[in-house]
Amino acid sequence: MNKADFREFDQRTVLSSNNRLLRNWNAIFDAVNAINGVLERSEGLIGLDNIDQEILQRQIGEAYFLRGVLFYQLARVHGRIPLPLTKFPDPDISRSSLTEVYGQIESDLQAAADRLPDIYPGVLYGAPRPNKGSAKAFLARLYMDWAGFPNNDTGKYALAASTAKEVIDNAGSYGFGLVDDLETLWTVAGRFNQESLFTLAYCKGCPNNSLGNRKFSRLGLPADLGGWNETFAEIKFFEDFPEGPRKEATYRTELDWQSFNAQKSPVFKKITGPEGDLNPSDFITVRNDFLMRYAEILLIYAEASGLSGNVTPDAWEAMNMIRRRAAGLPYAIPDAAIDITSGDIAELAFTESKWEFAGEYKRWFDLMRREKVSEVLSVRDDVSGPVPEHNPIIGSLETSNYLAPIPADAVARNPNLAN
Repeated sequence: MNKADFREFDQRTVLSSNNRLLRNWNAIFDAVNAINGVLERSEGLIGLDNIDQEILQRQIGEAYFLRGVLFYQLARVHGRIPLPLTKFPDPDISRSSLTEVYGQIESDLQAAADRLPDIYPGVLYGAPRPNKGSAKAFLARLYMDWAGFPNNDTGKYALAASTAKEVIDNAGSYGFGLVDDLETLWTVAGRFNQESLFTLAYCKGCPNNSLGNRKFSRLGLPADLGGWNETFAEIKFFEDFPEGPRKEATYRTELDWQSFNAQKSPVFKKITGPEGDLNPSDFITVRNDFLMRYAEILLIYAEASGLSGNVTPDAWEAMNMIRRRAAGLPYAIPDAAIDITSGDIAELAFTESKWEFAGEYKRWFDLMRREKVSEVLSVRDDVSGPVPEHNPIIGSLETSNYLAPIPADAVARNPNLAN
């Protein structure tokens, strides 16, 4: 029963009383207020001789980046949100318009890109502290969402393409690139890698395990294997997934999931790790979260190029790099047989993202921005085998139900948030 709040999202019946929704809201604004305090205090340090100004500007850039990402995450869930920009915000603050919200996120990420170095010094691969390329990558993703639902400012597709191309053209300077073997990303040994554009790093064994990652291993296993039956793949999605190395890297295909006694669903290797990599009895691990991968910036470039009407050979090559690796071919060889340079590149890239990021909590936002939720989820239960899909959708799949409500507790504290 402690996962009932999560099931509301799966079933498209999210209530304003949802406790997970409230916890996310409060945690984000607590962090935003702390960042606002840092930014306010930093103003008095600019220009002081006893302060290393290069380090100061780098840390100011990091603060802007984090605030932009936090506002962005909240806006993806709720749409219109309040935008507190001071340590002690107006307690009666109202929600801003979507254009204002996206504009503030854009401003924060641009301020970060202006101040952050190409590579943050003294950190491992994967930008566990953001660099200039991290900020620009999130800007490209922001423009994709800005161009789609709910704001539908389609002129932003060109900005998404050009910003993504800037990241691609400077990937070497930012320390970014694809890894050869997709499966290595889900191993403990591969948790710091050049493919991650921004990494949340975790620590197991730190005080009270407060910095451990609680999303992997045991949570993705069935009770038959000592798991908790919490995170599984959709059956139709698994059935439709193209066979090949990418499917093998995404799922534990060696498991006969239809024979499980409890939850009969395919198992994500991206959650459990490859067999033997994580202790199956653990639910606190050191696995990292990749908030954005280099593969995503390549597919953003391909899709945005198509949607903006400016398709180039570089856009095709960006998508084909992902296709070649998915097929087990070297992604860096542009004349490999998998190359296809015909068709609707926007739709092809959109579909490629579907397979590439399965199990990485990205698909909903793609379906929402392209207004394809009903088209895709209305056939979710059309499975070929004898096992029915679990957790049936019972709420509306229309655009009116895409965004989550503002938490009731937040509205009770500030009735202006109801409007």
